Amino acid sequence: MFEVFFDSDLFKWVLLPLLIVLSRVVDVTLGTIRIIYIARGMRYLAPFFGFFEILVWLLAIGQIMRNLTNPLYYLAYAVGFTLGNFVGILVEERLAIGSVVIRIITQKDSDTLVDRLRGQGYGVTVLNAIGSTGMVKVIFTIVKRKNLEEVIDEVRKYNPRAFFSVEDVRTAREGIFPPAREGRGFLRSLQKGQRKGK
Repeated sequence: MFEVFFDSDLFKWVLLPLLIVLSRVVDVTLGTIRIIYIARGMRYLAPFFGFFEILVWLLAIGQIMRNLTNPLYYLAYAVGFTLGNFVGILVEERLAIGSVVIRIITQKDSDTLVDRLRGQGYGVTVLNAIGSTGMVKVIFTIVKRKNLEEVIDEVRKYNPRAFFSVEDVRTAREGIFPPAREGRGFLRSLQKGQRKGK
């Protein structure tokens, strides 16, 4: 019965190409997450995702190698890779792993913005500097990536013409951060293990 199903046109021309697309989406998404964890120095999470990434990839490539004469499988493989990149970026944005430094340069009085950020629990450092247009204030704060949009909204609200830049931070310690809400689950426990292992 199963042999008849696997030999059917429905399986060969519809279901198997869809499975190849889906497996590529999964493995490329896992690859994106793995690379993010490598860049953040999370040595326990990166191999975990790498294991499943390569396992799914082997399943997909195995189907193509068994059916080299069907060009639809090559197309499905390419479509899955493309969609996997897109989904991987979306997942990365949702995970918002790590910290960033926001550097704000403003000529306008920055006291209100600084007070607002400090009132929300962010550590803020303010320097007087000379820019190409005269005296400016340089404001530094390191925030969790998940809070980035919130801080940028505050900058736009209180100093709308301020120049700001955002850069990834691999490691930060001894700073002032808003109280974090602890999540639950397997991923959170792996992240805690990562921090303890450093």
